[in-house]
Amino acid sequence: MGEYLLEMNEISKSFQAVHALDHVSFKIKPGEAKCLVGENGCGKSTLIKVISGVYTPDSGSITIKGKTYTSLTPTQSIAAGIQVIYQDFSLFPNLTVAENIAMGYNLYYKNKIVNKKKNREMAKKMIDEIGVSIALDKEVGKLSVGEKQVVAICRALLLDAELIIMDEPTTALTAKEVGSLYRIIDDLKKKGIALIFVSHKLNEVFEVAESICVLRDGKNVIDGSKEDFDETKMTYYMTGRNVVFTPFSPGKIEKAPMLRIEHLNKENQYQDITFNLYQGEVLGITGLLGSGRTELAESIFGLQKPDSGKIFLEGKELCLKGSDSAVNAGIGYLPEDRLTQGLFLNVSIRKNISAGIIRKFSKNFLHIIDRKGIYKEVANQVESLKIKLGDLENPVSSLSGGNQQRVVLAKWLSIRPKVLLLNCPTVGVDVGSKQNIHETIKRLAKEGIGIIVISDDLMEVLSVCSRVLVMNKGKFTGEYLANELEEESLQRMLVKE
Repeated sequence: MGEYLLEMNEISKSFQAVHALDHVSFKIKPGEAKCLVGENGCGKSTLIKVISGVYTPDSGSITIKGKTYTSLTPTQSIAAGIQVIYQDFSLFPNLTVAENIAMGYNLYYKNKIVNKKKNREMAKKMIDEIGVSIALDKEVGKLSVGEKQVVAICRALLLDAELIIMDEPTTALTAKEVGSLYRIIDDLKKKGIALIFVSHKLNEVFEVAESICVLRDGKNVIDGSKEDFDETKMTYYMTGRNVVFTPFSPGKIEKAPMLRIEHLNKENQYQDITFNLYQGEVLGITGLLGSGRTELAESIFGLQKPDSGKIFLEGKELCLKGSDSAVNAGIGYLPEDRLTQGLFLNVSIRKNISAGIIRKFSKNFLHIIDRKGIYKEVANQVESLKIKLGDLENPVSSLSGGNQQRVVLAKWLSIRPKVLLLNCPTVGVDVGSKQNIHETIKRLAKEGIGIIVISDDLMEVLSVCSRVLVMNKGKFTGEYLANELEEESLQRMLVKE
């Protein structure tokens, strides 16, 4: 075997008229951690699927441990020691944590008899290495996004891999869990295992990588040691422009709140939550995973019924009996997990955007649908949010992560909401898309929508919100003006006992 574990030479892959990869080259040494970065749609996911054998390249060659292939099958890729942790987790929601972690191991070794005791032992060992606490017998479908991410990482680490590809592995992890992952990566590198780390979080790129490969529009831009980069250079290489995040200054705030929450409680999730949201304001709610932030958002949107407390919209008390009643009242909700909660992945972009307004464009008692009206509304949202797409009838799964997030946003904007709840609105999107989404949020606030941004991305909270509520263990522990905070001080507040 030569110096490199994996070498990809002049790889090209097209989907009809779209050139996803255009003569891309990539290489990695044993024991090296290399970050693959670029905007959504730059070709990262396509390159990963070529390495893992999911896609057959149109041209180019792949060399693994000195053996050259024109293409790989998934079986060949696994046999060559390659494991991939995909961004969508690929977990079985009806199986337990232990069963999911052990699934890849049992399939690879073709175990016809399931040994539950051994499954639990293997799963516990991996969970302990990650350094988190997850019940092994809990169904994966009942886990949070962050817990699902941990299960996917554990499953991949269980097999003896020589190259592990991690696609956005820390998207929803807490700071403690990310620290545990860094330690595991260091241990894997010491064992000679190579890692391809795909992340939009540039601080993570510099923490993990020894080298960095940047793609843009399906082409190589630059490949070199991390010492050759800083965040400004990296952002420019990724986007081809200078990206600046500017603080939000709201317009005139009305005296009467748009939304008022009074003493909202739900056992084991959140306690005595009271706050106001004003028209044209962007209010941040930040807390670590498990702080109760998502459960609170779901209660305001009617997905979870609080045990006690009141919700007022424009001075009128709401009795929410589900998400339909919240939507009818004028509340929209962009969920944390867009893939399973926010989108119909195999359905067209047009139908995804129009999902919330069918009744609005349904004429008279015969419920005849005004298709022209719907199409005009969808087209307006696509133009307003600058959604990049080939055709409205393409499945939404064909879009990049940033554009998928805009589709979810378009769906809610089409109902003309008074209040918009955005749970981690830029999770898993690149720095350029993040800037565009932030500017959209600020524009919507200036148009009079009351917006709540729920996020543990502290720079996001400080750059897009005017006021910040800190949540810890189900309670609000502080309220601050964003322009009076710094990231370091806010981080300390999140973990303060």
